[in-house]
Amino acid sequence: MRIRLRKNGPYVIESEDVALVDWNGVPYTIERRPVALCRCGKSAAKPFCDGTHRTTGFDGAEAAVPGPGGKPAGPTGAA
Repeated sequence: MRIRLRKNGPYVIESEDVALVDWNGVPYTIERRPVALCRCGKSAAKPFCDGTHRTTGFDGAEAAVPGPGGKPAGPTGAA
């Protein structure tokens, strides 16, 4: 499985073996691959991305997982 972090966009999961379930264990229907998960919090199709981040000025750097020193982690985990 590969998860890509799109700059100022969604998490993109590139795998055919992905199953998404809600907090009750009920599976979501995944209609397209790869799976794009919302990071901006504004999608009308949560947990999936609907592209709303493009019109809201979402800054993905602040939502990224911090690396050493509080800076966003790079591709190898280094800041």
